[in-house]
Amino acid sequence: MEKLNLKEEARKLIDKLPDNSTWDDLMYEIYVRQVVEAGLADSNAGKITSVKEVRAKFGLPE
Repeated sequence: MEKLNLKEEARKLIDKLPDNSTWDDLMYEIYVRQVVEAGLADSNAGKITSVKEVRAKFGLPE
């Protein structure tokens, strides 16, 4: 994955927020972006667990 310019990406994120956004709104958007990127990196690195394995681990029906 191409490394993105953090400042540029932060500006894009801020520009997408409504004018009446709060600091909490901004922090939430940053958090979601960070979690999604971390998940994609884990997936690309093969660090995944199948749904079947998770269900078995927690005793959930398939």
